[in-house]
Amino acid sequence: MKKLFVLLTSLILLAGCAKQKVDSYDYTELKNSKPKSILVVMPTNSSVDAKADTSVLARTSYPLGELGYYVFPVALVDEIFKQNGLTDGNAIRSAKTNKIREIFGADAIFYVNIEEYGTSYKLIDSVTNVSLEGKLVDLKTGKTLWEGAGSFAQGSSNSNDGLLVMLVKAAVSQIMDTSKDKGYQIAAPATSNLVHLGKNGGLLIGPKHPDYNKTQVSK
Repeated sequence: MKKLFVLLTSLILLAGCAKQKVDSYDYTELKNSKPKSILVVMPTNSSVDAKADTSVLARTSYPLGELGYYVFPVALVDEIFKQNGLTDGNAIRSAKTNKIREIFGADAIFYVNIEEYGTSYKLIDSVTNVSLEGKLVDLKTGKTLWEGAGSFAQGSSNSNDGLLVMLVKAAVSQIMDTSKDKGYQIAAPATSNLVHLGKNGGLLIGPKHPDYNKTQVSK
């Protein structure tokens, strides 16, 4: 019995350690490249909401600028791509990075894919969720400098109501949130989580950040 107790205790401790251990992101390529300027381009859209790409595009520049990178004006960049026949995220991803660099002179390009976007009805709750994947690519070499994922979800709160009232409120909330495009609001914290947290480490600070070269993150 004592041996069994010791064995179970050891297994629990090992499981706890395994759960806590997360490999940190390898920033070697990013540190070698040292990008200063970034192109934010129309995302690819794997969600069912047709307006998701433009909504997320409008929200992506701010967190990158916050980190200290120069972000090219999104509307201007999108218009130039359209003039060159690249009208959506998939077309832009198919373009050669060195050609994009020739046109814009940027150091890197930020690709985003939208996994989920919008409001859905979940039994007694209406949930708005935005889930993203992002990748920063060196326009000179075509190498991936950093990649990560981020999401944010928000539900309606009906905990003090009866079941029938909660069901009605959830249905109404879904209709209202969809018509108002609540996903656009949720896209802001989702893009922030993508850039600042990533999967196992957010994007490092850029040269315009006040702490750059002072406390350059040693991740």
